[in-house]
Amino acid sequence: MAESYSVKAILSAHKMNQMPLDRQIAYQGAFNFRFTRHPCTKNAPSCSVLLLQNEFQYDMIEIRGGMMFAKSPKKLIIMNILDILKRYTDENHRLSQKEIQDILEREYDMTVERKAVNRNLMNLIEFGYNINYSESVRIFKDNDGKEQENVILSDFYLEHEFTDSELRLLIDSVLFSNHIPYKQDKELVDKLASLSNIYFKKRVNHIARMPEDKTDNKQLFHNVELLDEAIDKRRKVCFHYLEYHTDKKLHKRRNKNGKVREYIINPYQLVAKEGKYYLICNYDKYDDISNYRIDRITDLEILDENIKPFDQLKGSDGRKLDLEEYMDKHVYMFSGENVRAVFRADKSLISDIIDMFGKEVRFSEETDDEITVTVNVNELAMEQFAKAFTPWIEVIKPVALRERMIKNLNKSLGKYMSNIVL
Repeated sequence: MAESYSVKAILSAHKMNQMPLDRQIAYQGAFNFRFTRHPCTKNAPSCSVLLLQNEFQYDMIEIRGGMMFAKSPKKLIIMNILDILKRYTDENHRLSQKEIQDILEREYDMTVERKAVNRNLMNLIEFGYNINYSESVRIFKDNDGKEQENVILSDFYLEHEFTDSELRLLIDSVLFSNHIPYKQDKELVDKLASLSNIYFKKRVNHIARMPEDKTDNKQLFHNVELLDEAIDKRRKVCFHYLEYHTDKKLHKRRNKNGKVREYIINPYQLVAKEGKYYLICNYDKYDDISNYRIDRITDLEILDENIKPFDQLKGSDGRKLDLEEYMDKHVYMFSGENVRAVFRADKSLISDIIDMFGKEVRFSEETDDEITVTVNVNELAMEQFAKAFTPWIEVIKPVALRERMIKNLNKSLGKYMSNIVL
């Protein structure tokens, strides 16, 4: 006589690990039901039992050595077919209904008739998924010997939301963004790659990873979320700011008395520039416009105080922030030959030096106020850097660059001296 039991079916670890996470969750939440066990299951190592009560429809449940295994519920067919189209198809990789059937059986443990595959494909199209296919007409004779037409649908593929070239562009943007920590960089690349199919993922494996020390501050995404919220709510923020010292590590910026400096800021806009993420804002104690590196911000908090309007700041000309115009006025990119440059610099510029030239710079001859810097760098970039920080930079080598700097400085000095405004 058959016996009735209330149990929870589970999948083998092997099958569960092969499934996408959303399918694992669906399975884990769906396997509560009652079943009838035939007497043959008492001693047999493997035996099928029929399902009596369950809101999901399973083909069979099997008991193997005390463990229970379930084939996929029929109501998941449409989800599984969509998953197959996402993972295995694009314009250059198409599947017939028979191939979809085979994948369902091989990878999803589902035995499905071709009519069911066709029906679910049409349902997905009706739901709005961009699924393309080809049609061919097959002529056959019916039982009465009359010719009939049968339309065969095949070559199914899903148009993905992003093309492979678009995904590659996004992935390259992530890889070459110096402000994203390596761990989050890798996670973002993996998430972007998952938006396409297995063929694209294979190509992603050939994309070079950037070094693990792209940034030393791991709070970037947390900072972005809080700053977005503050800008949206028009609230001030406070934070500490990080800067590099000669040990090439980040330290909180301090006042002259040695106390960690607290910044109270009016945030207006987040922007990306030359691989770095900036906050366009106003330092509350002043009335001008400031830019702060978001990956240098730490201990960020939103304050319960409204921001200062941007059009009240010096340099705004009484207008709201025009981001395009603002970014056009902050260009700093060059091309040309690389040189081995040696220069003396004020130690207050150490953060700017590492920002510009990276951590491959070599520091030497350090005094209380200055330090000698050696770096392999683009010559035009070195010249512009020296011009931008003229009072605190002295170029030593290459000699030709030093002589050019002297010539240009004398020329500039001559203009200032000949056009003195009284």
